[in-house]
Amino acid sequence: QVQLVESGGGLVQAGGSLRLSCTASGMTFSSYTMGWFRQTPGKEREFVAAVSRNGGSTYYADSVKGRLTISRDNAENTVYLQMNSLKPEDTAVYFCAAAYFTRAGVKTTATRNYNYWGQGTQVTVSS
Repeated sequence: QVQLVESGGGLVQAGGSLRLSCTASGMTFSSYTMGWFRQTPGKEREFVAAVSRNGGSTYYADSVKGRLTISRDNAENTVYLQMNSLKPEDTAVYFCAAAYFTRAGVKTTATRNYNYWGQGTQVTVSS
């Protein structure tokens, strides 16, 4: 049974930092492109960032470039999202997700192409 478990969310002031973690089990972690998405009430889940299977390539939504950094540790079956210079508009529930194989590789941004999802962790940025 595949499980993705996020942690690290919380309340932070604008300009602050958080580090999200997502640990996987029940899957061959290094075989999956890993992504982070976020969602606010009444809106669709949106792509944030993705990292390739070996961690060598990353891809970001324009809204987070230069502020958020995705990385992974295949030995620990964990993907991270370092969030710096946070803004109130970053407030959302953040989800990690795993995509087994897609032609777009690290540029896999559509939710339908991800096979497994975590339960989400809340990030709240106060102004």
